[in-house]
Amino acid sequence: MMRAELDAAGITDPDLRLAYARCRELNARHGRTFFLATSLLARAQRPAVHALYGFARWVDDIVDVARPGESDADRAAALDAVAQELFAALDHGGSEAPVLAAVVDTALRHGLDRKLFEDFLRSMRMDLVITDYPDRAALDRYVRGSAEVIGLQVLPVLHTVVPAEVAAPHAGALGKAFQLTNFLRDVAEDLDRGRIYLPADELAAHGVDRDLLQWCRWRGCTDLRVREALAEQHAITRRVYRFARAGIPMLDPVSRPCVATAAVLYQEILDRIEAADFAVFTRRAVVGRWRRASVAGAGLARALWARRGGWVAPSRPARVRPAVVSTAGLRLPAQRGSAPPYATGGGA
Repeated sequence: MMRAELDAAGITDPDLRLAYARCRELNARHGRTFFLATSLLARAQRPAVHALYGFARWVDDIVDVARPGESDADRAAALDAVAQELFAALDHGGSEAPVLAAVVDTALRHGLDRKLFEDFLRSMRMDLVITDYPDRAALDRYVRGSAEVIGLQVLPVLHTVVPAEVAAPHAGALGKAFQLTNFLRDVAEDLDRGRIYLPADELAAHGVDRDLLQWCRWRGCTDLRVREALAEQHAITRRVYRFARAGIPMLDPVSRPCVATAAVLYQEILDRIEAADFAVFTRRAVVGRWRRASVAGAGLARALWARRGGWVAPSRPARVRPAVVSTAGLRLPAQRGSAPPYATGGGA
C-alpha cells in the first residue's frame, strides 16, 4: 500500500521513499484514529499527511519519552538540534535524517510557511519548562503550536474549494478540538508527568487545584468539584468542534470523508468521557475497534463516491519555497467565557 501511495505522489527517490515510510510507521503507531482516517484520502495525498504527523510524533517523543539518565537539559538540547537541522534543511532543500527528509520534502512541495514549524517547536519547548497554565490565553498559546499549526500544515495537502485563508481558521480549530479532547481524556496520564493542561483559573472557579486533582488520581475517583470543572471544559471543547465542522464543506470533496471521519471519532471520545461521568482517573476513554471500523467504512463509501466524481489529487505538486502560505493574523471568533478558540493532532 505504501508503495502505491508513494508512486501516486510522484516520490521516486529510494531514500526519500524510506523516509516517508518511517513517518507512516510513526503515524500508525501513535495515532490509530487519525491513521485510520488518513486511509480515506486519495493515495497521492497520504504521504504528505504521514510526513507531517510523523514528524510531530517524533518530536513529541523527544520531549515526553526520557531515556535512562536523560535530563530535561538533554532533551532541550536534542530539541534544539532538531530545530537547527530542520531549518537548515528547509533552506538547503533536503536532509539525510529520515523523518526530516520527508517533512522537508512535504514542506517544499506544498509551500508550507516555516513559521508553522517555529510555532510547533516553541510549544514543544514549553513542555520542558511549563507544567501549569494560569488561564485560557496561556493554554491557547501552547495549543497554537502543539495542534493548531498541524491543521494549517495539512490544509494545502487537502485542498479547498474556497480561498485557503477562509478555511484556515476552521482547520486550526479542528486541530485544537482534537488536542482539547486529548487533554480531557489524559488528565491522569498528564498528572503522572507532572503536567496539567487545563486553565488554572477555570478550575479554581469550581474549587479545583493541583492538589485536588492529585488526590483524585491517588484515590481513583472524581470529586464532585472536579467533575463540574471537567464538564465545563467538555462544553468548551464541544463549541470548538462546532466551529471546526463548518470548515469541512470548504475542503475538496475527496478530502472531506477523511476529516469528517476523524472529527466523528474524536467527538465520540468526548461522548465516552461524559457517559462515564468524567471518571478520567480510573479509565481511558476509547472508541472501540468495531465502532472505528463502522465509521471508517461509511467514510470510505463517501470517499470512493467523491473520487468517482472526477477530482484527482495532483500527483506531483510544484516545489516552491516554504514561505508561500502565511497564516499570520488569522484569529478565530471568541467564545463566551474564554479566549479565542484554537488541531495530531494528538493520538487516539
